[in-house]
Amino acid sequence: MSRPRVLVTRPDIPAEALQMLRETCEVTVWPESRPVDRAFLLAHAPGVDALFVMVTERVDEELLDACGPSLKVIGTMSVGHDHITMEAVKSRGIKVGFTPDVLTDATAELVVALLLMTARRLVEARAQITDGGWAGCAWSPLWMCGQGLAGSTVGIVGLGRIGQGVAARLRPFNVAELLYTGRTEKPEAAALGVRYVSFDELLARSDFVIVTCALNDATRGLFDAAAFAKMKRNAIFVNASRGGTVDQAALAAALREGRIQAAGLDVMTPEPLPVDHELTALPNCTLTPHVGSATVKSRTDMATLTARNILAALRGDTMPARLC
Repeated sequence: MSRPRVLVTRPDIPAEALQMLRETCEVTVWPESRPVDRAFLLAHAPGVDALFVMVTERVDEELLDACGPSLKVIGTMSVGHDHITMEAVKSRGIKVGFTPDVLTDATAELVVALLLMTARRLVEARAQITDGGWAGCAWSPLWMCGQGLAGSTVGIVGLGRIGQGVAARLRPFNVAELLYTGRTEKPEAAALGVRYVSFDELLARSDFVIVTCALNDATRGLFDAAAFAKMKRNAIFVNASRGGTVDQAALAAALREGRIQAAGLDVMTPEPLPVDHELTALPNCTLTPHVGSATVKSRTDMATLTARNILAALRGDTMPARLC
């Protein structure tokens, strides 16, 4: 009996995951440590039983057609799935596995780190040492002052797993009030001490606005010029969801014109962000390159869960984390 064929789009995933697949499958791996070339993906797709993909791969009608009827399962090493055309996948009866929970702690930690970096102007402060600003400044009581969390109001847009993780981590900072908004109220909110409000109320009242919602039709471009105009002028905006939730031109204008104080972004559009993008030149915009889940443990757990999802589907067993 022939072994199932699996196409993996990156060679540098944790070795444990590749070993799991190779024990029972014929595995083809894109050989370079960068996003797979579309031509390679389409050329090697025919006849595969499974795809192991990242968020950088567009899984659309074209790729599904190239795979043909042999394709049984797609394992994405991510929680987000906006890179997959889900309607097309569902119509063909293809299973999709994803990686919830295993990256929650790492991403929530990154959100808090990014918030603190932005609010306390740590990137700007570091530059003052190397560019001579510290040595040449006339010391002032307000030099390099930022915003503190103690006594503040924090608003979280999307109180899913990561939003809840962020809320739990912010409590010890003596935050005065935690608010959240989303499609529905969450039963977990009460235990976390987080109160549900409307989107507009959250924007108007929050000193810190943190975005952890999924990207979908309702949230795409949610943070536009009108949204930033409703925020406090000293508000700190942090996005760790998807770049598509933000109108980046509107954000850049709000930062330049002082309509909000600062922003911290771990996600952007496009990714990678061009080095000469207008956001990179703004001193009140802290950028990190989509590293929310970037701990060794988290990425290893994500890779092995993706492999387990694929192997379970190929055996006809229940997938550990099935999206559809």
